Amino acid sequence: RAGKTGVKDGRILFTNSGFEAVEAALKTVRLATGRPGVIAFEGGYHGLGYGALNATHRAHFRTPFRDQLGGFSTFVPWPSCGTPDCACAAGSSCGDLSQIERHIRTAFAERAVGAILVEPVQARGGIRIPSPGFLPLLRRLADEHGALLIVDEIYTGFGRTGRWFACEHTSVVPDLVCVGKALTGGFPLSACIGRADLMEAAWPPSNGEAIHTSTFLGHPVGCAMALAQIRQIQSRRLTQRSAATGAHLLSLLHALPSRVGRLELSARGLGLMAGLELRKPNGGPAGAESVAVVKGMLQRGFLLLPEGEHGEVIGFTPPLTITRAALDRTVRALSAVLTEVAR
Repeated sequence: RAGKTGVKDGRILFTNSGFEAVEAALKTVRLATGRPGVIAFEGGYHGLGYGALNATHRAHFRTPFRDQLGGFSTFVPWPSCGTPDCACAAGSSCGDLSQIERHIRTAFAERAVGAILVEPVQARGGIRIPSPGFLPLLRRLADEHGALLIVDEIYTGFGRTGRWFACEHTSVVPDLVCVGKALTGGFPLSACIGRADLMEAAWPPSNGEAIHTSTFLGHPVGCAMALAQIRQIQSRRLTQRSAATGAHLLSLLHALPSRVGRLELSARGLGLMAGLELRKPNGGPAGAESVAVVKGMLQRGFLLLPEGEHGEVIGFTPPLTITRAALDRTVRALSAVLTEVAR
């Protein structure tokens, strides 16, 4: 689907890993708009190849290579009001979104910006869920400045958040979308998908030598796996299952005490993408404690991930086929490990 004109054909540029899909999108922007600048977000993660790393914010990944980065990205704040039930709807007078809008307008004024690049939910950044007005704001600002909106759905796509794509929660249609991970569920295949008119205008016909390619691009085994994966998601109604099972998971996390020992807990989630944030009494991130909990859970046979700038958020992204009983067991074990770590 595309923009205000209804349904249109799309074009796909296949790649191998998620960061390559992002870099294909960045190249598309440069070819289509003639403008190199990109607006990205604090806390954002788009991969670690040199192109994608320019738009990845965390210093842990950037600092060793800073003197080799191109510097074409401008980072603006991520919404701090950040939950799906926030009252900051599209068109509201939310001060948080108004401040972000000012930052974005300043970035457009200061350099030649061709695109806004955003995760609809920040995953590695700490399962950070923006208010409903955020993506519509980005769509409006991109249109106003003749820029493209790239939505990075590599982590969030294919049912993870309870919709096929997380941007559907606010009915925002991007110009380019990057997908990977669950596209195949295991085989290295990713893609940059864009409007047909945009992709055809950006990428010139090949005269025998393509200006963007790689050895295993569009691997037929990967494409077959992607088709099979999509059929499974459709036939087993896994997007709907993700929404329902994710609500159960979030209710379990909300039922945990708000404080365990000296640890303060807060949960958030969208579909089967949830996070439990651990903080110290002074409000600082309890990253070491979060990692200790993740290690304790691994020893009990549960695989969780530390997310966030300091690893302070315990991330839950289980298979969309997980049962409620399995989630119950997980959170019971989590409760016990939290108590151990808090001691």
